[in-house]
Amino acid sequence: MRFLRIKAIAKKELIQIWRDPLSLTIALLMPVIQLFIYGYAITFDVNNVTTIVYDQDRSSLSRELVAQFRESGYFTVVAQVDKYKDIDAYLDSNRARVAITIPYDFSKKVRTGSQAQVGVIIDGSDSNTATIAEGYIAAISLRYPQRITARTVLPVMDPRTRVWFNPELKSRNFIIPGLIAVIMSVVVALLTSLTVAREWERGSMEQLISTPVKASELIMGKLAPYFAIGFTDMVLAVLLGVTLFGVPLRGDIVLLVVLSSIFLFGTVSFGVLISIVAKGSQSVASQIAILSTMLPAFLLSGFLFAISNMPKPLQVITYIFPARYFVTILKGVFLKGSTLTLLWKEGVMLAMAGAIVFFLAIRKLHKRID
Repeated sequence: MRFLRIKAIAKKELIQIWRDPLSLTIALLMPVIQLFIYGYAITFDVNNVTTIVYDQDRSSLSRELVAQFRESGYFTVVAQVDKYKDIDAYLDSNRARVAITIPYDFSKKVRTGSQAQVGVIIDGSDSNTATIAEGYIAAISLRYPQRITARTVLPVMDPRTRVWFNPELKSRNFIIPGLIAVIMSVVVALLTSLTVAREWERGSMEQLISTPVKASELIMGKLAPYFAIGFTDMVLAVLLGVTLFGVPLRGDIVLLVVLSSIFLFGTVSFGVLISIVAKGSQSVASQIAILSTMLPAFLLSGFLFAISNMPKPLQVITYIFPARYFVTILKGVFLKGSTLTLLWKEGVMLAMAGAIVFFLAIRKLHKRID
């Protein structure tokens, strides 16, 4: 393998990228735009749950209960209805997700020490919001007696909870690192998936075949510019995650750089392999790249859904996709400050995946060059 040949191919690829506004736009703007959109749009934090109240008691104690819902910061009381049948209209039209019904004898039972029942109807069409809202309501109901009696009510059990790695329980802190892995998987593979297909489509591949450039040299020359672009995008994404979204970076930056480089090498190699398979069609290559990277990165990497909750056959399939290991690496380095002793297995798996894909790309292109 001669370095001068690789350098010449890389220079040629850089010139093509520079002359192609679409590739430049994808390379420089798409990761930033996607991080902005997904970073703000995807959240599991539940706030301002729209709530309606049907208060039949209309006493100071019932108003105190409603005030506690308002002041919690989790519920927004949008209306107080006078008829029970009005609840259906609000829930059916999505104007409210929670309905609270306070019975006419609520204050009487509270004052006499009897168990006062409050009806709560939750819209379960969004199961995540419904489950979290149910937990908030349970917490408010436990605090309510202490508030109205102005004295401490000792519980039977006093759990002392300590949350590690994400003490504020902000969903953004674990979404952004996983999102960086997803964006890098899709964008880098999409960029490199066009490189060889473009040569066939433009008729310049025959000229490369007639040169003494070997298959490995051709692939390395084409990988180098996209690897540099992907690394630049990676740096930008990490900087935006830390500065704009406030995600803590507790781990070693050098370790993050090394493991990210291994992941990027495998991703650009996979993109080139797609480009070789989709000979002569950039549109087919781009579609294959998007389908084979976006869906697995979103659904099978542990980014949004815990792999342990998936069916066993699907858990086995997740081992095929490098995004699974990179999501673990990013969350570990960002939130836990994990070291190489904890992440070496993921690094080895990424290196093996990159080597396999690179070897397959050489083998596939070698047949066509010969």
